[in-house]
Amino acid sequence: MAALPHSFSPSRTTCASLLRQLQMIWDEIGESHSDRDNMLLQLEQECLDIYQRKVEETRKHKADLYKLLVDAEAEAASIISSLGECTPFSRGRGTLKQQLAIITPVLEDLRSKKDDRIREFSKIQSQICQIRNEIAGYEQSNGVSDPKVIQDDLTVKKLGELRSHLHELQNEKILRQQKVNSHISAISELSEVMSVDFLNTLDEIHPSLGDSSRGTQKSISNDTIARLTGTIHLLKQEKQQRLQKAQELAKRLIELWDLIDIPIDEQKPFSHLTGLISASVDEVRAQGSLSADVIEQAEVEILRLNVLKVSKMKDLVFKRQIELEEIYKEVHMDVDSEAARQILNQLVESGDIDLSDLLHSMDDQIRKAKEQALSRRDILDRVEKWKFAAEEEKWLDEYERDENRYSAVRGAHKNLKRAEKARSLVGKIPSLVESLIAKVKTWEAEKGIPFLYEKEPLLHSLYEYNVQRKLREEEKRKIREQRRLQEQSAIGQEALFGSRSAAKKPLGQGTNAGTPTGRRVLTPSGRYGTPAGKDRRESGRMNTIIPVNYVALPKDDSGFRGN
Repeated sequence: MAALPHSFSPSRTTCASLLRQLQMIWDEIGESHSDRDNMLLQLEQECLDIYQRKVEETRKHKADLYKLLVDAEAEAASIISSLGECTPFSRGRGTLKQQLAIITPVLEDLRSKKDDRIREFSKIQSQICQIRNEIAGYEQSNGVSDPKVIQDDLTVKKLGELRSHLHELQNEKILRQQKVNSHISAISELSEVMSVDFLNTLDEIHPSLGDSSRGTQKSISNDTIARLTGTIHLLKQEKQQRLQKAQELAKRLIELWDLIDIPIDEQKPFSHLTGLISASVDEVRAQGSLSADVIEQAEVEILRLNVLKVSKMKDLVFKRQIELEEIYKEVHMDVDSEAARQILNQLVESGDIDLSDLLHSMDDQIRKAKEQALSRRDILDRVEKWKFAAEEEKWLDEYERDENRYSAVRGAHKNLKRAEKARSLVGKIPSLVESLIAKVKTWEAEKGIPFLYEKEPLLHSLYEYNVQRKLREEEKRKIREQRRLQEQSAIGQEALFGSRSAAKKPLGQGTNAGTPTGRRVLTPSGRYGTPAGKDRRESGRMNTIIPVNYVALPKDDSGFRGN
């Protein structure tokens, strides 16, 4: 085919013009009619093929448009279904392109909504997954991927369910965080009381609990909470054991302090320990109050005091002996102090007994002595009143024998007042003695032993005093009668012979009225004696105070050894 002329414009060329040009060219060439017909047939076939191909292409394009329309419609319906939209969708009528022009923006809008909804689902599911991983204890470095969003159900209802589930997990996370913080606070308090390394303890449970420098969240996994709970339980057990040990050490310290009389200044460094004796576990919160150092210091101090105790024990034993003697002396109970001290010295020097047991035994004797002294106190007070009354009775007797008692001498008025009071007091002596006798009898009936006072049975002394008092009263009556007879005789003689001066000696002068010889009486001074001046003392050894279970015990009021 010859080249087209330059003046040929494809846009203006038609098939007829091209065919005329082709004819002109053939004429110039001299083509035959058969060749021309063949060429035309060939040309027609080629045109037909081109049309046919174009038709096929156009048909395919139509099918593609239709498929695109159908797919778009299906996609739109699927999105509407997954989103749960209730708005009806229609592609309308018209050509395929017109229908596509209608559905395309609608589809784009639905896709945008779907993408937004997927992002919401993905965000919530990521948060849910993260909280679940935290509860499960998975580390972020493990590369746990976010869960894929299931696009079949992107409805608002499903989104609300996910949000509700996320809210529940968030609440659970908050509760777990609070629980973890509470456990950490408990561990901190326990560690502070016992001076335990707090951060190291947390690091052993989980590194995130004690490392706040990197800003990492504390682990809230089941394993972490379980380990925190276990650690608290162990620390509480340790605290309980330490408190019990501290209380035992404190009691031992107090025993040693009391035993060897440690000064208050030396006790002060351990006052915080002794203050724990009556404390419960929950009450002990002071920093370092149950530290290992505190307990170790107490143990060292106890070892030191035990060494010191041995050197001071002998002095303490004899100090207890002196205390016991003072108790008996105060309530007028006789003991053989010298014999008791000799026996104690032999026991201490022999080393055959535990000095602590000896001290405990003596403390028990002191306790019993105090109880016995307390039971004697009421009677002894009445004895003192009786002795005072007897002294006043003796003074009154001497005062009444004095013929110059009414003379105007210095102090006479005081003696008159004393005599008046003495007479009142002496008048109460019988009832006082009878009351004292009743008290003594009651005491002896309860105790089953006689009540001794200055080595003698008090009841016997009271009976003897009553007898002596009656004798004195009888002697006073005889003297008064003798005086009366002498005065009557003098009056008769005066009537017969007249008055004459004669020196009269007062009767009873130089005698101890009312105190016959040969009988022992409890005098107001508290000593026993005889009118003749003889001192009759009880023969034999005196009572001795010796610890229980080792040697003889001190004699009680009856003279028998106690238990």
